[in-house]
Amino acid sequence: MTPLSSLPHIVVPRAAPDESYQTTFLDETFTFQGLKRLLGAADVSKAGDRGAGLAARSETEREAARSVLASLTLGHLYDHALTDDRGQIDVVMRVNYDIDREAFARIANWTVGDLKNHLLQAPADEIQTIGHALTGVMAAAVAKLMDTHELICAARKFRRPTKARTRLGLPGTLSARMQPNHPSDDLRGITWLVYAGFSLGSGDALIGVNPAIDTVANVSAILRQLDKIRRETGAPTQICVLAHVKTQLACLEQGAAVEVMFQSLAGTEATLTGEFDVTVELLDHAYEQMAHRGPLAGVAENFMYFETGQGSEYTYGKHQGIDMTTAEALTYGLARRYRPFMVNNVTGFIGPETHLDNFEMIAANLQDHFLGKLLGLPMGMAPCYTLHSQITLDGQQMASQLLASAGANYYMDVCLNTDRMLAYFDTSAHDNQTLREVHGRRPTPEYLEWALGRGIFEQAASGEIVRGPNWGKPRIFCGSDLEYQRLLAATPAVPGFEHAGPRPAESVSRQVRLHQAKARAAIHEEIDLEWLRQLAPFQILETEAPDKTEHLNHPQLGARLSPASAARLEYAGCDVQIVVSDGLSAAAVHANLEELLPVLLDGFAARDIVVGELVAVCNGRVKLAEAIARRSGARLILLLLGERPGGDALAAQSLSAYLVYQLLDANEQQAAARFSGHPELRFEYTVVSNIYPGGLPAVEAGSFLVERACQILEHRAAGNRLEDLLAHAAV
Repeated sequence: MTPLSSLPHIVVPRAAPDESYQTTFLDETFTFQGLKRLLGAADVSKAGDRGAGLAARSETEREAARSVLASLTLGHLYDHALTDDRGQIDVVMRVNYDIDREAFARIANWTVGDLKNHLLQAPADEIQTIGHALTGVMAAAVAKLMDTHELICAARKFRRPTKARTRLGLPGTLSARMQPNHPSDDLRGITWLVYAGFSLGSGDALIGVNPAIDTVANVSAILRQLDKIRRETGAPTQICVLAHVKTQLACLEQGAAVEVMFQSLAGTEATLTGEFDVTVELLDHAYEQMAHRGPLAGVAENFMYFETGQGSEYTYGKHQGIDMTTAEALTYGLARRYRPFMVNNVTGFIGPETHLDNFEMIAANLQDHFLGKLLGLPMGMAPCYTLHSQITLDGQQMASQLLASAGANYYMDVCLNTDRMLAYFDTSAHDNQTLREVHGRRPTPEYLEWALGRGIFEQAASGEIVRGPNWGKPRIFCGSDLEYQRLLAATPAVPGFEHAGPRPAESVSRQVRLHQAKARAAIHEEIDLEWLRQLAPFQILETEAPDKTEHLNHPQLGARLSPASAARLEYAGCDVQIVVSDGLSAAAVHANLEELLPVLLDGFAARDIVVGELVAVCNGRVKLAEAIARRSGARLILLLLGERPGGDALAAQSLSAYLVYQLLDANEQQAAARFSGHPELRFEYTVVSNIYPGGLPAVEAGSFLVERACQILEHRAAGNRLEDLLAHAAV
């Protein structure tokens, strides 16, 4: 275990006032006020930076900004740390200054242009450690000067191998991180998806499940099942459930097989702590616990796993004036503190407010891969998309081919590209095998030996590793046809599992694409307000998003009530206020509310819970709950929101429930602040997702939500703090 630097002992420069940067080209002068503005203007134009007012206004302005940036020294960037909205250097920026100072002293007088030239012309062996001398801001600056060929050429020079049970990033390898997500965490469906991934040569990097329900009991149950599968099949890999780090630590405390510790990261402290409920001190604690008590302690050299991706800081309105690429680079500067086993980049996951189309997604992925490799991280890539963006499967495939050329360590395996729980689209095991065959790669050695023994791969006379007789046949892991059919029946969105070479068969591909097309169309469906009024006496309100287009591209508008609606919403001071919004799928409201609402109302009435006036809002986002709570004085907002449509037509009906608890009492607020490390916390969230016939049925969801709401009101806590209180109460 590498000791972590003490946070107070990391030397950072004093916060300096903004400088004005200026250049003249022909007869036109360009002025950029402050380093943040210069960095934003120098980047490829992306939706999030345009929304934040940071993108260049013209191509000429962009090139002018790049010219100025190229002339700045690394020492100048060191001396001008980016500050938060209060003018302070936050903890993420502080960690970025934990660099090799002797190495930095040797290059401090280099310009950013000099650094770019060195990375491109120096032999690979000479640049392996240069990232240890750089902050995230320096890395972002050089990335903004690079074109597509340069991002690929420089990134492929870096070797970032890591080791748990298997070794990632070895020359000639391309690994796969399996993601067998299920909308209701059905262990049968998860098991089939693992078997399917194994049969396609996937999972040598990790098997990781995003849980639909983030509780200690549920996460522990999934971990037990994954551990059972790993032991029974003998597959050399490692397992993880991508729950919140606090949940995983509680599972580890109870003896669960938390082999790799996961957490999503962000590039500003305001996002990391305020939205992700994580502090650097908590991450330090998790790292130390895994090093001393993790199941792979003494076996693994690396045992942390982080997911990142451009745009989360902007989406939450907490980017602190920093553009998306620079914020992402700062995230990597935080991640390298823990020498992670893997870092997975999911740029494209959020939607059109950050990356509108294929070009923006591809360019951002190439930047991110280069940045992570430069700063010393083992980068896996997940070029992905949602149906409410203009990104497509073909764009995703273009990105994955370019990233394979750039030397990505691994890709995701989401069966048939369709995530059944998170409602987005990622790379698949079919894609991974296609890339292996195109680029001459193979799985990591430990896994390959196992897969050869299973007949999943075989070695040709030429020495080449090719698909074996059992490739694509998950039945080999089942004891009987009946068992196989039982597992398959519990798995949604599998229109078939036939193959054509390394690709899905034509009949399968057509069904997958048809379902995507149908689900994408659901994005633009409008909520039926007349039907809603007939269902119950809803007060109809509006957000600041005037139409569907503005709602999709500018999420902050959907988080605020229009002035007229705010004026109509009266103070109620009730226990619970139920709010319904179409969000990203009116179809989800139409499909579930008629069965769900009576269960909620009857359940609250039976428990003497005072429910305020029912509210319906068009074009709403999750943060709308906070605006309504402040206005109405409700202790708990139960927001029923249509989620983005997923991988099949049925999944377009998926509804989520956000239980948003308002910390009105000073003692409650102080307790929540102590638990989260976020002194200004005013709301806590509990989320129940995938409410639809293919996930959690509406009637069952209603009963669960009433029970969970009562727990929140009784314990005066929600989210991770509630789970902690319930766990201690059980003990």
